[in-house]
Amino acid sequence: MHAVVVENIVKNYKIKKSEITALKGVSFEVSRGEIFGIIGPDGAGKTSLFRILTTLLLADSGKALVDGYDVVRDFKTIRGLVGYMPGRFSLYQDLSVSENLEFFATIFSTSIEENYHLVKDIYQQIEPFKTRRAGQLSGGMKQKLALCCALIHKPSVLFLDEPTTGVDAVSRKEFWEMLYRLKAQGITILVSTAYMDEASLCDRVALIQKGNILSVDSPGGIISRFPSPLWAVRATDMYRLMQDIRNHPATLSCYPFGQYHHVVFRDGYEGRQELQAIIEHGRYQQAMVDTIRPNIEDCFMALMKN
Repeated sequence: MHAVVVENIVKNYKIKKSEITALKGVSFEVSRGEIFGIIGPDGAGKTSLFRILTTLLLADSGKALVDGYDVVRDFKTIRGLVGYMPGRFSLYQDLSVSENLEFFATIFSTSIEENYHLVKDIYQQIEPFKTRRAGQLSGGMKQKLALCCALIHKPSVLFLDEPTTGVDAVSRKEFWEMLYRLKAQGITILVSTAYMDEASLCDRVALIQKGNILSVDSPGGIISRFPSPLWAVRATDMYRLMQDIRNHPATLSCYPFGQYHHVVFRDGYEGRQELQAIIEHGRYQQAMVDTIRPNIEDCFMALMKN
């Protein structure tokens, strides 16, 4: 049995006189004990999906099961089985670190001592500040406290909605290390993020854009299906270079990635010859051209374009 099953979930919002479709027939399955990523930009439908799966929001149509229970019919049971860490810090800011944790343990009819082994590695990092009010913690500390509160009742499935947004790179790395330790304890983890680089840290991912699932596979599987050779090019006057590449009739796509432009040409074109011709014609200096292996963001852009 899968930990999560989503079948043709549709969600619409009425805003004034218009209707916006947040989820357009979303379907996927999550195996037990895996880290499953929902990867997409802001507004893609990630939070709506998580709120439906945690029984906080009703879908307009479709079906979803969490741990074998229906999210509509068995919502009370699911609320006792899952842990949910929303994107916005939602703990009691006037309570201290230890008071927040004790409160969440109490409402789930458990105690900190009973499940301390689940949160020990995380809580020890914030324990020196256990008497500090939650609202006075740093972003990384708030993140760790929220995760502790989501875990204290020993959930079978953990939902993390954009948990690393606005957190520094070191805290992001530490957070993913914590997730691997939780996975080793048998907890199924669904994590949503707008950071494409975090996709490679998941066992499998679903790429989502404007309420549509573009692809569901392992990160390596998605990358292996990239349809064309990918070129990286750099030279002086990068903006003008991008415009010249995009205006070339053989160009399929050209996007800036860091210090380079990533370029894909239409079938039947070699690529290097076209780029060198563009560079010579534009009299660009310090030019570098090379083939590269695509990353998840390249794949997402290609899927979105198609």
